Amino acid sequence: MEKFTLPAGFDAGERAEMARKNFLDGYNCCQAVLLAFTDVLGITPGTAATVASGFGGGMGRLREVCGTVSALTIASGYIHPACDPSIKSDRTANYAIVQELAGAFKEENGSIVCRELLGISSKAKESPVPSDRTNEYYRKRPCAELAGCSARILAEKLIRMSQEQA
Repeated sequence: MEKFTLPAGFDAGERAEMARKNFLDGYNCCQAVLLAFTDVLGITPGTAATVASGFGGGMGRLREVCGTVSALTIASGYIHPACDPSIKSDRTANYAIVQELAGAFKEENGSIVCRELLGISSKAKESPVPSDRTNEYYRKRPCAELAGCSARILAEKLIRMSQEQA
């Protein structure tokens, strides 16, 4: 596992609130979570927003894997990179982290699939045009809370890793 130095006062609840606020500020669900961890992952906010830009709405509004879970998957690459395809143990460790984080999300929310989390029919075809962020939108969507949930799950994982390496 990669070594992480968490900033002083690193707090899972604060990271969850950061992700929630990011979503309410207009970032997509994946961006909202990843942006809450740029300091820990060693990436710039611009890189995080760019890399995560296509994962909103369950991958470009396809309503597949929840964007907040996609953020967990992206973060797992920074937690335990698997850059060399010949090193199977790195890929195994990376996939184990993905499964752990996604499993924790699914346990809390019942699914990792965007359409299921939003109660959208699997037959509904979505436009690529993002929904306007209105008060009504925020009342209907649990996305801000899901971003907070994913951020908390990731923060708790990082805290456990930090304690294990101490």
